[in-house]
Amino acid sequence: MLKPLTKEQTDRILSIAAEEFADKGFAGTAIGSIAKKAGVSVGVIYKYYSGKEDLFNACVRKSLDCMDEVLNMTGDTGGDLMDMIEQLISRAQSFAKENPEYIRLYHQITVSGSPGGKAQSAELIESSTAKIYGEFIRRAAESGEIRSDIDPAAFAFLIDNLLMMLHYSYACDYYTDRFRIYFGEDALDKDDAVREQMLKFIGAALGAENR
Repeated sequence: MLKPLTKEQTDRILSIAAEEFADKGFAGTAIGSIAKKAGVSVGVIYKYYSGKEDLFNACVRKSLDCMDEVLNMTGDTGGDLMDMIEQLISRAQSFAKENPEYIRLYHQITVSGSPGGKAQSAELIESSTAKIYGEFIRRAAESGEIRSDIDPAAFAFLIDNLLMMLHYSYACDYYTDRFRIYFGEDALDKDDAVREQMLKFIGAALGAENR
């Protein structure tokens, strides 16, 4: 009888699978390759996942759980809107550096879709962030922290775009090269400077206090 996988083993399988799906796409990824790199048998993979699509969806869920944790941590700390945005940027930088395979998987989905289709993927991935960002901004507008003519939903979309591109800049080769063109060859080591400039840009757009 197969021993249950430990959390570390499960995390390793999902991390390797996410990397394979991100680099090769859904069609080009083989369960056998994932199992070999993870140091388990193909049978073990199929014991826990019904097939390649189930494993792919597990990778997406793992990524979303991690990102939801980041968002919930930010919302729980209190502070004004710009404090929360600063925390979001900082945690986005850390998450992308620590989990580049999940960022690349996200990028692969936006380009090629997932087994469930692009529309289903967008709804699954974006719905929670849209709601949370929108609520942050709505509360800030009501409290007078920011300009009263800000549309919370529209601005949530724009902030999410900035954070998405920031993620890509730390994890996806093309966007990392692009990052270095603008911030220099040591761009990946300039977290504080990048965060400072993003806060100035966002703060000016919101009409919030200049930082």
